[in-house]
Amino acid sequence: MKRFYYILYCFLFGIIIQTHAQDIALYQQFNGRYDYTALGNTMNSQENGTTGPCTILTSSSASLSLDTNQNVIAAYLYWAGTHTGDFEISLNNINIIAERTFSDAIDADRVFFAAFADVTSIILDQGSTDYTVSDFDLNSVIAPYCSSGTNFGGWAITVIYEDSNLPLNQLNVYDGLQSVPEYLSITLDNLNVLDNDNAKIGFIAWEGDSSIAINEQLTINGNVISNYPLNPANNAFNGTNSFTGASNLYNMDIDVYSIQNQINIGDSSATIALTSDQDFVMINNIITVLNSQLPDATIIIDSYVISCGDHSIEVFYTVYNNNSTAVLPANTPIAFYSNSIFIDSSETLGDLEINTNESGSITLDIPEDLGASIIIIAVVDDDGEQNGIVTESNENNNSTYADIDLLLIPEITLLPNLLGCNEGFETSTYNLFNALETIDYNLENITFYRSIEDLESGLNSINIPTNYNNFSNPETLFIRLESTPCYEIYQFDLTTENCPPHIPEGFSPNGDTKNDWFNIQNLYDIFTNHELQIYNRYGELIFVGNNNQPWDGKTNRGLNNIDNTVPVGTYYYILNLNDSNYKPFVGWVYVNY
Repeated sequence: MKRFYYILYCFLFGIIIQTHAQDIALYQQFNGRYDYTALGNTMNSQENGTTGPCTILTSSSASLSLDTNQNVIAAYLYWAGTHTGDFEISLNNINIIAERTFSDAIDADRVFFAAFADVTSIILDQGSTDYTVSDFDLNSVIAPYCSSGTNFGGWAITVIYEDSNLPLNQLNVYDGLQSVPEYLSITLDNLNVLDNDNAKIGFIAWEGDSSIAINEQLTINGNVISNYPLNPANNAFNGTNSFTGASNLYNMDIDVYSIQNQINIGDSSATIALTSDQDFVMINNIITVLNSQLPDATIIIDSYVISCGDHSIEVFYTVYNNNSTAVLPANTPIAFYSNSIFIDSSETLGDLEINTNESGSITLDIPEDLGASIIIIAVVDDDGEQNGIVTESNENNNSTYADIDLLLIPEITLLPNLLGCNEGFETSTYNLFNALETIDYNLENITFYRSIEDLESGLNSINIPTNYNNFSNPETLFIRLESTPCYEIYQFDLTTENCPPHIPEGFSPNGDTKNDWFNIQNLYDIFTNHELQIYNRYGELIFVGNNNQPWDGKTNRGLNNIDNTVPVGTYYYILNLNDSNYKPFVGWVYVNY
């Protein structure tokens, strides 16, 4: 992260000024059998100073030589110089445009720049060869800087490589642009020192002067580091390249130091301090190489499954042990959070070797009060209380997240009830589609169910909704209307009422099985408490019937007339339904044979 800050310092002429720079911070970390080398060159033809010529080169070259078992993993080009910046240069005639830029200043009139570009593809393509930076021209801007000896330009390439013969290391690339005098302190975080054997630290620095060595001292954790005679303890930044032994990199440094006696096993950070009473030095890049045998657990959410109306989510994930130098142990915990609330946990099943992965899944039950739009966060090496149990090379890359919209069903919509005539024992026949008269729909999107559970599962739908007989009175039914992205639910009741009976005007009880009884429609098994009275033309009661005894043309009342068949004629009836909604029906019926 870049941030701006101000420091006060005294320069060559004792002027107190303010400047801004970019703090040195971790840019990239590599874990494995890695090391690095660096190459580069100055654009100055001699060390700058008030007596030298006020000119600068526009190109310079340096050689890269790698062993056959050293495979390039990354290559970063840094270049820097006087003034506000030349951010488009060439590397072996390939156009390079700065991907990141840095700036620093002594005062308002003396500003400096640095730039960065990833040139991995070029180094991979061309390999061990000479590299030339060209089209880097500061001639038009250096004049105001020559009188104070601050005219400079230069470039360097950091090359990270993998070698199977190396121990397992953690290699950290830090960069920014910070300057000194009088005192500069830089804290390097994200270290993990398991073994300090062959530990080292390297720098790319600009504008150091070999002729200025007044109390110029480089320390790490308070211990002075040096590389005599190339980098003496009192003149660390003096125009040298530790990889080649060159001492003519005027006003720039590519230096590397052993720090195995200055850093301790277990250290997670180191403090680098640079003091100088006169020289103006800008640190652009720092690289540490430390033995480290640790896993590095990361996780991604591959996919998830959500169901309509369900607050459960099936999450599919993969745990990786990439960028690691040791096995990630089995049973490493995985915590899942929703909107910062712990939901559930899982764990890895087996040991994950270096650069391997393991996939798994978990069903998360999301609290309904979290709403429909949620964030699922998966954190590997988390016990559910944000505590890790595995020491890793990088403790800051254990989480991932997914934005998820649950497929929640809208509230149930109530429809008008369907009313049917009682066809017996409070049942009726319905066309269920009549409940949807106020809704636009396609037939293929409509399904009817007898319970909300069946509707949600899509099971046991009503097969013939156009000819449905109710099971109870009233009976509640549900409609599932498929619609994007899920479905809608409607609810209505079937109610059955006793409709008025239909009374025929005659019948013929002659035994031909046709119209042999006084068949009053919508009466039997509907008005089960009814009473039917039949009278002859003289007003004599000859028959009394009920739900279990319809009139078949025979008498059951009167002396000597029991079970006699009545003659042809007109008979009068009184039908009392014994229903408060209806008055007795009175009328006549003609009996004929």
